[in-house]
Amino acid sequence: MFDCLIIGDSIAHGLAQSRKDCGSFAVPGYNSYQWNRRFFSENLTATNVIISLGTNDHKGINTTQELRTLRQRIDADRVYWILPPCNSVFCKPEINGIVEDIAKERGDYVINTKQLQRDQVHPNTAGRKELLAKIK
Repeated sequence: MFDCLIIGDSIAHGLAQSRKDCGSFAVPGYNSYQWNRRFFSENLTATNVIISLGTNDHKGINTTQELRTLRQRIDADRVYWILPPCNSVFCKPEINGIVEDIAKERGDYVINTKQLQRDQVHPNTAGRKELLAKIK
């Protein structure tokens, strides 16, 4: 069992680069459907699990179903969801609502940062440090 496990997309991948002691199933560009299909048989047991998914989801993805399916497979003391950014350049409020709802239902934590790279999507170095500082 891992002490921490980071799963998801490019935001998760960036965090995993900063936390080499954590296990990681993170692939840049993946949406929640792609992630579930690729990692459907992986053991998702850890003390802390950090999830960043939904940022790359689009109208063809049933985000609610995909994220619920993922969350049901996780066995962890604490689960942290990284909320996709919402600013003047990038915002998917429906995805953020889904993430917040699932986290609330499961007693999980939602974390985010406004310290982003120029693309206004990915956390910069300070943003990654801020996110990691919020994880016990």
